[in-house]
Amino acid sequence: MKRGVLVISHGSRDAAWVRLVDESVAKLELPAEMPVAASFLEVVEGRLIQDGIDLLEEAGVTDLIVIPLFVSSGSTHIDEISYAMGVKAAPDKETDLEPFRVQSRVHFGEPIDDDPLVARMVWDKIKSQSVKPEQEVVLLVGHGSVHDGFRQRWERGISALAKHVGEIGGVKHADYALLNPESVADKVRYWHEERGMDVLVAPLFLSAGYFTKTTIRARLEGLECRYTGEALLPHPLLTDWINRQILTIMKSLTLS
Repeated sequence: MKRGVLVISHGSRDAAWVRLVDESVAKLELPAEMPVAASFLEVVEGRLIQDGIDLLEEAGVTDLIVIPLFVSSGSTHIDEISYAMGVKAAPDKETDLEPFRVQSRVHFGEPIDDDPLVARMVWDKIKSQSVKPEQEVVLLVGHGSVHDGFRQRWERGISALAKHVGEIGGVKHADYALLNPESVADKVRYWHEERGMDVLVAPLFLSAGYFTKTTIRARLEGLECRYTGEALLPHPLLTDWINRQILTIMKSLTLS
């Protein structure tokens, strides 16, 4: 058995987005004999998922530890990637993603969802905006999904994560809103206008990009709230999260 690690994230045409992922993966504390590759679902040419699989298998990997670096199990990308990796027989939603060429045994990890480490990351990004926690609400904003089943997974994960963030920050309330289906403006109005709370808006996105810089700002236009637009990366705890995922899978392999 030779283990290798494949970290998969969405990818972006923005080189800075890719660099932040690479920097987090480069800091992983793995045995010297365990190769690792960061790959992307789309747009990063030469570093797509099949490229990562090929690279690791050429290095002799027989057991592939796959870490899906996505913020929610409600992402349709988690569904299609796990199908294409051979982890599940069929996707829950139709996909154009063809099965990958994989010779090794695949051990598929979990996305972020409501991990307490990530809750600390979120709070670190917005705590400078907190003035009077006793009259504040943290509103965690995620991409969401309009697809039945996927939307519910999004809601379960982000609601639990928002609760963790609120507890860490000691704020009065914590809530969430989704871009799909749209609930951001309604949630901000509810908490500020009906409940009289100061609203701290925190984007739940891996790295800054179109959604954090443009989409969310457009949904918040004209509304009373505080929004820095800072995504999860850069943050040292993301590397810790990946490390912990890898160790959990490695322990299960040792016990099996």
